[in-house]
Amino acid sequence: MQLEVIATCIEDAVTAEQGGADRIELITAIGEGGLTPGIGMVKRVVQTVRIPVHVMVRPHSRSFVYSQPDQEVMAEEIKAIRQAGAAGIVIGALTPAGRIDQAALERWLPLAEGMNVTFHRAFDELADLNGGLAVLKVYPQVNRVLTSGGIKPAPQAVPAIAELVRLSGQEGPVILAGHGLTIEGISDFIQAAGVDEVHFGTAVRRDGDGLKEIDPERLRELVNRLKG
Repeated sequence: MQLEVIATCIEDAVTAEQGGADRIELITAIGEGGLTPGIGMVKRVVQTVRIPVHVMVRPHSRSFVYSQPDQEVMAEEIKAIRQAGAAGIVIGALTPAGRIDQAALERWLPLAEGMNVTFHRAFDELADLNGGLAVLKVYPQVNRVLTSGGIKPAPQAVPAIAELVRLSGQEGPVILAGHGLTIEGISDFIQAAGVDEVHFGTAVRRDGDGLKEIDPERLRELVNRLKG
């Protein structure tokens, strides 16, 4: 069982690593669902921790439909993140019709050669999740999909997530479940959904507040439930 934890600063990243996280998703603007952090932050976190660092590439929170200037900015960010030594990027884009923007993916993926690529929760805005997964399977470099099985919190979409896990099969991409997961309910969720990876943000922070620091005790409790 792999645990990915959101980090918004160097202190978060260190706490996540020390607490037993397997991977970090590095973002800024957690209240907006995560935006691209500054490249200085990326460099310092990559230099400071030993676990993989996946970096959000998202220029704004208005929508997941990106203009050509947006896409150019994101391309530059991907190149800088790769040069900084991050293990992966977290991206996603939709067309105005609400489908996966394959042209954008085909523009960005060559720039992330050798990196892990997670398609983020833009996926959950698709009308047809299973069809969206079939599209992403065309791109082996996209080796992970962060999803809650739709727009509801993940615990309310267990059948949808379980079906994505089944359809993903051995070839992938890996289904990374996130959004609305709780420490107390994680064991039952994993058993029902069949996922091998989970993603936590607010639930491991002090007082369950996304703007506060990661709580080492809550993180240790989670890790014990996952791996104890």
